[in-house]
Amino acid sequence: MAKVNAASLRQEFEDTKARIAALRADGKVSRDVDAAIRALVTLLSILITVLLEKTTRKGSQNSSLPPSQTDKDETARRKGTSGKGAKQNRQNGAGLRKTTVKETVTVETCEACGGDLSDVDAIGRERRILFDIVFEVVERRVDAEVKECPECLARTKGRFPDTMPGPLQYGVGLQAFVINLLVAHMLSLRRAVALVQAISGLRLSEATCLGYVRRLHDALQSWEDAAIERLLERPALHVDETGFRVDGKTQWLHVVTDGALTLKFVHPKRGGEAIEDIGIIPRYTGTLVHDCWGAYFVYDQCTHQLCGSHLLRELTFIVDSNGFRWARLMKKLLREACHKVNKSDAKTLTATERRSVRKRYRTILTQGGKELPEIPPRPKGKRGRVAKSDAHNLHERLEKHEESVLRFTANPDVSFTNNAGEQKIRMSKVKIKVSGCFRTQLQAKAWCRVSSYLDSMAALGYNPLVAIQIALAGDAAAMIALHQAQTAPKKSVKRCEINE
Repeated sequence: MAKVNAASLRQEFEDTKARIAALRADGKVSRDVDAAIRALVTLLSILITVLLEKTTRKGSQNSSLPPSQTDKDETARRKGTSGKGAKQNRQNGAGLRKTTVKETVTVETCEACGGDLSDVDAIGRERRILFDIVFEVVERRVDAEVKECPECLARTKGRFPDTMPGPLQYGVGLQAFVINLLVAHMLSLRRAVALVQAISGLRLSEATCLGYVRRLHDALQSWEDAAIERLLERPALHVDETGFRVDGKTQWLHVVTDGALTLKFVHPKRGGEAIEDIGIIPRYTGTLVHDCWGAYFVYDQCTHQLCGSHLLRELTFIVDSNGFRWARLMKKLLREACHKVNKSDAKTLTATERRSVRKRYRTILTQGGKELPEIPPRPKGKRGRVAKSDAHNLHERLEKHEESVLRFTANPDVSFTNNAGEQKIRMSKVKIKVSGCFRTQLQAKAWCRVSSYLDSMAALGYNPLVAIQIALAGDAAAMIALHQAQTAPKKSVKRCEINE
């Protein structure tokens, strides 16, 4: 028995329209009947389009649902190295002291004949290496003398080091280890406390551990201020937002990054109010790379680039659901343009190539307008926007934001995708899965600032334990200069002028 699927449904509908057109050409359809048929055909076209969209399953390959992993994006000049590929020099390595023990196994007798080999020189050596970790707790006891003056009977106590303000405290190394567990490795408080006790025998309270995170949060205020000023100077920024649970309510995590330097902020709102309170985008004059969230387009002092990955996935969904030719051609065009930019040394297309891409882009959209079913007019007395299919909405978005879709072909600092922003925001979802939510707004803000700092330092190749100790020592703001030195172009790249 034949099955009804998208292809057969479309084919049957097109055959029916052809038969009606033949009857109309032969004059066998009256004017009133023809008007009713045209209205029904328009309605059926929309219903079929929406039906096929609703019955097509969305996933990470054909929608804006985030994929677990994303391919590298080489359509812009590198902003910096990622944490995974960054080389760590010896100063930025692990915090544990490395002790090397060398041994030599001598050969005294021959295994074959039993001859004496003690005075025979070795003709070669074979080496094997064993690595192991032995945790060691260093306890420093300081006794301050108390003396009484024989003349005035006043008592004088010796001065303790500044790092020991109370009867019992924990060193910077232990504090950095706890913060690393809670923020970088996103362990729960209970599990972090249990792990510290297992390897050191010390039982820290959960309040003490949270106090370390808040202390680092306060120490990073100057670093965050310097990072904001640095990001405002960058030619392109990636921005994104996602839901964030705080005190049992949904708030929003906002990320701003240039690929190496990253800042995260938590706010009760997602749109314009949050953007204004954060205060970076309203002052930014470069190019914002984002996923077409309407609140970003309010700021016209900067230019925009829409995420190509989102567009390709949406086009894939349109092809999967309805098989529209224009969506398939647009997907092919964007992929080809992205590939050419990737292979280009200047990370741009030439003026001739850009004109060709723009011409094909507009031609595809013109053809798509004819391929899409006609939207019926709003009935009299009805208010609000007319409901449209996903295909119509995507087609209109591509028409409206043509410059923001193709900007990556002309600007070498602009990426085709917003992968940098999405990758920086991804681990926050893991944190919410582990902890469920943050109990207070202060804890959420502290996690965002500390996580931003560790992500940024990882891009420079710093071990998180070392990075935390640098911040607790008050030297974090000075690290912004390293970001500036690392992300500066090593040689000038000539940009192609646009003569269109």
